[in-house]
Amino acid sequence: MDLTIIDWLIMLLYFAFVLGIGFALKRFMKTSKDFFQAGRSLPAWICGLAFISANLGAQEVIGMGASGAKYGIATSHFYWIGAIPAMIFVGVFMMPFYYGSKARSVPEFLRLRFDEKTRAYNACSFAVMTVFSSGISMYAMARLIQTLHVFDSLFLKFNLPLGWIFHFAIIISAIIVLGYIFLGGLTSAIYNEVLQFFLIVAGFLPLVWVGLKNVGGWSGLKAALPVAYTHSWRGMTNAHNNPLGVEWFGLSMGLAFVLSFGYWCTDFLVIQTAMASDSEESARRVPLIAAVPKMFFPFLVILPGLIAIATTTTTQHAMLQSAPTLNTTAAPAAANDLSDPTKFSKGLIPAKVNPVTGKVMTDERGHPLLDYDLAIPNMLLHYFPTGILGLGLTALLASFMSGMAGNVTAFNTVWTYDLYQSYIHKNASDSHYLKMGRWATVGGILLSMATAYAATSFNNIMDTLQLVFSFVNAPLFATFLLGMFWKRTTGHAAFTGLVSGTVAAVVHHGLTLPADAHPGIHGGWITVVHSYPSEMAQNFWTAIWAFSVNFILTVIISLMTKPREESELVGLVYSLTPKPVEHHMAWYARPKVIAVGLIAMLIALNLIFR
Repeated sequence: MDLTIIDWLIMLLYFAFVLGIGFALKRFMKTSKDFFQAGRSLPAWICGLAFISANLGAQEVIGMGASGAKYGIATSHFYWIGAIPAMIFVGVFMMPFYYGSKARSVPEFLRLRFDEKTRAYNACSFAVMTVFSSGISMYAMARLIQTLHVFDSLFLKFNLPLGWIFHFAIIISAIIVLGYIFLGGLTSAIYNEVLQFFLIVAGFLPLVWVGLKNVGGWSGLKAALPVAYTHSWRGMTNAHNNPLGVEWFGLSMGLAFVLSFGYWCTDFLVIQTAMASDSEESARRVPLIAAVPKMFFPFLVILPGLIAIATTTTTQHAMLQSAPTLNTTAAPAAANDLSDPTKFSKGLIPAKVNPVTGKVMTDERGHPLLDYDLAIPNMLLHYFPTGILGLGLTALLASFMSGMAGNVTAFNTVWTYDLYQSYIHKNASDSHYLKMGRWATVGGILLSMATAYAATSFNNIMDTLQLVFSFVNAPLFATFLLGMFWKRTTGHAAFTGLVSGTVAAVVHHGLTLPADAHPGIHGGWITVVHSYPSEMAQNFWTAIWAFSVNFILTVIISLMTKPREESELVGLVYSLTPKPVEHHMAWYARPKVIAVGLIAMLIALNLIFR
């Protein structure tokens, strides 16, 4: 489509604003603490919105919309049991350890609690994960721009292949993110994440309202889709009876416990925003403040995916007359024209197309793959008029930018403090580390560009991200859980368990494969001993294996090795650390009171949509 001048102006204004934030903050970046930690001077509400927005990148906006179309309302479990409980836990229990230890990063906290080798291993694995996450955001943005055909006329004018638009979009997004992070560091990323939060709400609220109205409201949506798509707990007794392809144990243990707590409690991408606050009290409130809007985000980012699969392309503004067929195992595409994706689309979800060849991609049995990542972009194009379309697209672009920026700032901090300063160039001047942080930003962007191309093999970026998290965050959570609540845990045990947990995840991935997937990047690259109904089910069980192996080995080895003296663990182990004083706070401002209120709201939402 051709965007109008109003749409272009809205997007250009956003780009000018984010770069302007970087230029405005450059003069305040005088020390490495200013660049990497925002000077630990920001108020709780700013950090709270940044805390949620750091996770509100492309993986949330595009990935959750895609998962909504692919798995239905069960995707809400990523929020209601897969985020809120962990956010409450990190605010009430873990932030006092992080903030009080004065650690500059999560790997540095591991050094204080365990030893250098545990820190080094986590720093390396986390750096790899941030690069992958940033690359996925970059890929999603490039696919969006390619889908909109915004630059088609420009490329045709200069006789350039349209397939190059994908590469061009990756380069443009990399330059913009590099610009404002290079100039303003973490502070620039946080302020842009706050801007992104309000853009997401402003851009997606009318999309949900209009889309839901045009499919006949919630009752019309339920009538148009199979029952399992509109009930979050329906069919969870058997993995084959629900779209998510996972039973209640895999969901509860894999998502609600291991992946959820592993991400929110140990991922420096989000932890760094809370640690940028101006006091320990503020740092504790940051995740709790973020949990309030987080609880209602399924209605903004998941619901559009359901609407997209239920919307017919033949009647733009009418209620569905018949339910769409959601069986993606239709006739094999081999006998059809693979150059025409429209033949295989369902609702507003088109077939997945190779960005270079333009051909429809197929699974192991020759069935066409649906490009669920395009659920929300196509919703915007289908329902939004000029002007509002520009606002919606800007909200999407903001999520991509912030997702990339959050990962890059986490990468440059871990690289500079936990790898470069510790093992390559010790005792250098503060200005030297500030320069290294800026050049690490350049390196992180270049590596992200390389990993963006690996994401083209997946038809749902949320599947990709959960796979990466199962390798890195799942085993790490076992290490943190034992280290913070069992003083007997030793450094040798933590390191051995962490490595073994990661190896267990890799081996499990190599021995299993989702249904209809090709052996390779999706799994089964060793041999296939078990098949899962979906990629998400495979990810959950990969996380369970990684956590369990780490936990068991760490306990066994800790009992065989000598622990540290208790005096060295004050402030690092829960039982040996003075509890935060709350009596000077108003009762409604106390973290535990806020936590109880959040839990009550959480239970209510699960009961309503069960």
